[in-house]
Amino acid sequence: MRANASPTGWALLLIVGGLLLSFTSVTAAFVTREPVWHYLIPGGCFVQLLGWAVHRGRSGGAV
Repeated sequence: MRANASPTGWALLLIVGGLLLSFTSVTAAFVTREPVWHYLIPGGCFVQLLGWAVHRGRSGGAV
């Protein structure tokens, strides 16, 4: 187990990218009332989930 358990590299990029996509989609769906944004919200959450899975695999299961 590493002393620094913070996400780095691709894991960090996926986590932050997923957060930005989901937050932007939530804001756009609220402001524009367009239904297309509702499909991007779970997409951003899925990208973030992939980032956490990559981080967990890289850190050997340690959280």
